[in-house]
Amino acid sequence: MEKKTFDPWEWGQNTNSVQAVEVKNITGTLYCSGQVAIDANGMPSNEDMRSQLILAIQNLEQLINEAGYDCKNIVRLNVYTTSTETFFATCMDVYVPFIQKYGIKQATTLLGVKELFATLTVELEATVVK
Repeated sequence: MEKKTFDPWEWGQNTNSVQAVEVKNITGTLYCSGQVAIDANGMPSNEDMRSQLILAIQNLEQLINEAGYDCKNIVRLNVYTTSTETFFATCMDVYVPFIQKYGIKQATTLLGVKELFATLTVELEATVVK
């Protein structure tokens, strides 16, 4: 697999993403449904957004690994949240280390939404290649 990122504007160097990712010679693509803070019994979390993000990341990592892919090969990561303000104020110390842990350079969208399922406040949707 060959991966090339594009970030034509200088300000892009200060984000936790890139503007585009080109992938060639792949052997598979995994399109992950949005992962949220739902436990192994299917119960959604009532905790704060930061705590929910931690569990959503764990669920995403588990899904990717069990499918035989690697988190380092996430090429698109969309974040849906019921409050972008809360996400930036309380979650960046969780989100950024997750990205850095795997050296991910992904295309991304952060989108504020009116609501998510049940009591959930953050959801991660990924595309992974190998």
